[in-house]
Amino acid sequence: MNRTLVFDMDGTIANLYGVENWLEDLRSFNPRPYIVAEPMYDMDTLKVILEMLKCQGWRIVVTSWLSKESTREYDRMVREAKREWLAKYEFPFDEIHLVAYGTTKANCTRKLGGYQILVDDNEMVRKGWNLGNTINANENIIEKLLDLLLTE
Repeated sequence: MNRTLVFDMDGTIANLYGVENWLEDLRSFNPRPYIVAEPMYDMDTLKVILEMLKCQGWRIVVTSWLSKESTREYDRMVREAKREWLAKYEFPFDEIHLVAYGTTKANCTRKLGGYQILVDDNEMVRKGWNLGNTINANENIIEKLLDLLLTE
């Protein structure tokens, strides 16, 4: 069976909301918060766990919204910043979807089929997920991913 872990970025693995003046920057079309956000977790530990899950057959997908207030050019800058952030922290993903704010995330990975787990900090997004299960990223996702790894 296909198994996929779908990760949000902002507030889930990247501490966007911890960046000083993040909202003002986004409203002025400055991608700085996406560039300087610190990781929410020790990325070396997260990477090891995700690589082990991949060895067990899990696919890793990043599905993240762009800024709520945007332009075509700002969308391009945000996509570039998010890709660079993932590369900087060597986040091991197989597929990425950087989509308009409010996009139904399940529609981005529905084609993959199988059992999918969404890791997201947004309760409304988690409630709208209908492809499997969810992990609340407001809790410790490392513990939840370790549980997943150990139940194999």
